[in-house]
Amino acid sequence: MVELQGKSVFSGIAIGRISVLEKGDQLVKRHPVQETEEELARFEQARTKAKEQLQRLYEKARSEVGEANAQIFEVHQMMLDDLDYVESIANVIQSQKINAEFAVATVGDNFAQMFQAMDDDYMRERAADVKDVSNRVIRILQGKEKGTVDSEEPVILVAEDLAPSETVQLDKSKVLSFVTHKGSTNSHTAILARTMNIPALIGVELAEKLEGKMAIVDGYEGKLILDADEETLCYYEKKKEEEEEEKKLLLNLKGKETVTTKGKKIHLYANIGGMADLASVLSNDAAGIGLFRSEFLYLESDKLPTEEEQFKVYKAVAETMAGKKVIIRTLDIGADKKVDYLNLEAEENPAMGYRAIRICLDQPELFKTQLRAIYRASYYGNIGIMFPMIISLEEIKKIKEIVAEVKAELKDHGILYGDVELGIMIETPAAVMISDKLAEEVEFFSIGTNDLTQYTLAMDRQNPKLESFYDPHHEAILRMIEMTVENGHKHQCWVGICGELGADLSLTETFIHMGIDELSVTPSMVLKVRDTIRKI
Repeated sequence: MVELQGKSVFSGIAIGRISVLEKGDQLVKRHPVQETEEELARFEQARTKAKEQLQRLYEKARSEVGEANAQIFEVHQMMLDDLDYVESIANVIQSQKINAEFAVATVGDNFAQMFQAMDDDYMRERAADVKDVSNRVIRILQGKEKGTVDSEEPVILVAEDLAPSETVQLDKSKVLSFVTHKGSTNSHTAILARTMNIPALIGVELAEKLEGKMAIVDGYEGKLILDADEETLCYYEKKKEEEEEEKKLLLNLKGKETVTTKGKKIHLYANIGGMADLASVLSNDAAGIGLFRSEFLYLESDKLPTEEEQFKVYKAVAETMAGKKVIIRTLDIGADKKVDYLNLEAEENPAMGYRAIRICLDQPELFKTQLRAIYRASYYGNIGIMFPMIISLEEIKKIKEIVAEVKAELKDHGILYGDVELGIMIETPAAVMISDKLAEEVEFFSIGTNDLTQYTLAMDRQNPKLESFYDPHHEAILRMIEMTVENGHKHQCWVGICGELGADLSLTETFIHMGIDELSVTPSMVLKVRDTIRKI
């Protein structure tokens, strides 16, 4: 038995075989297509081929293991004929103009999560089936159905590193956990791992010949255990069972209010990176979306997403949330989130450089395209917009001028839009210190504790050498949060937290006593945070 030590990104236990990710393997890549009819035809051909494969498997299984055991392959064929499933894939291809593989992966993931969230045992079991069916179609589309690159069972994915754009495109149904050598616990890749709700480690010194080895990921202690002995395996299997029992108990909180014992209600929202996270938002009963990271529309594309492409995504999210609040953060590119086609110059210190609102104000047409898409989508739901990396009143005034231009243009063209709340992210010390003045200009604050911590402590949150010095509980951070809440409330500006500290259960009571109105966390943490708040 060998133990490799790393740092935990998200707690939990995973037990399974290792699959080493070479760049490009096991990722369902998203790319735009011009001819959607061709992609629809590719999907139909793959679906037909999958059904033929399943029929052969059914006949073989019936002769070898009997009718009852062979029926699973009939069920899979029926799923491939399900109109909701087929039409959803076709709709994603046509509305987003993307490749069939990514559309199948997205819809398959959404359907599987919705099945998993159901109360009926039989329906929950169908989650594995829809994943299996979707993966079969994807392998056919990729021309890998005869290969061994894709495992038939979920795996522990091991890689040297994963970029944010790669992490968001992982086929979740095939990943039990991921383990990387590079990265930091505060990177956007780590944040996305928490969104995916899988145990993950970074900073593990990877050994050779890991492919296919049985392993255990201990997301509590930050350990990767190879070839565990029987006693160790039994211990972790029991711990995993206890985890599952805890999750079942939390499900009892679905439909309950997020309110303290003395009646203070907190808006408990979820952070998402795109459409694929919606099923998790709904199944975990979030009251809304407090942070829609719109930059992933840009990261997942090889060119600037058009106004129409963005509109369709924002509209779909707003409609799916059915009147619940959806707060879209405008383009937050820069630092570790790089988009090649924007041709941004290399910088000595990109975290403090040309990024986020600075790019948008410097390139107003880029900004206006996104704002038009958001305002158009606001007619179909309850949308708010927040602007990142604000440091001055002048920036807000300039933003409002551009917003007014966009609204005037839409009105001139007879395009309807809704009533949109405008807010800003408080993630710089400058914004905290003038938050009393900023609160007069906007309707809400959302505190981005990740960047606020790195700028206040003067530490690059992605530098692994600074992990031991990086302290998000630093008194200066907590004082800044309290100051922001007080200044916001003086001017009827509600205040939330959308950074990682929002899900830090050791601080939940502190935030409630400070007067925080809203917490936005990864979907998997919604019920845990609700449980904590209801006991305060």
